[in-house]
Amino acid sequence: MSKFKTYIDETTNELLHKVSWPTWSELQSSAIVVAIASVIIAMVVFAMDFTFNKGMEAIYHLF
Repeated sequence: MSKFKTYIDETTNELLHKVSWPTWSELQSSAIVVAIASVIIAMVVFAMDFTFNKGMEAIYHLF
């Protein structure tokens, strides 16, 4: 049980004193970048899917 307590104490100490936490504005900026990148990637995947679907429909209508 003492090993577990030591582990918790060391983990708490590291999280409070050794980790560099981002500021609120840095978090907001990062979240905006991730949201924009996600929308762009979703649009690219949609365009690829739509193009492939229309291409396959054209090929199927030939036969």
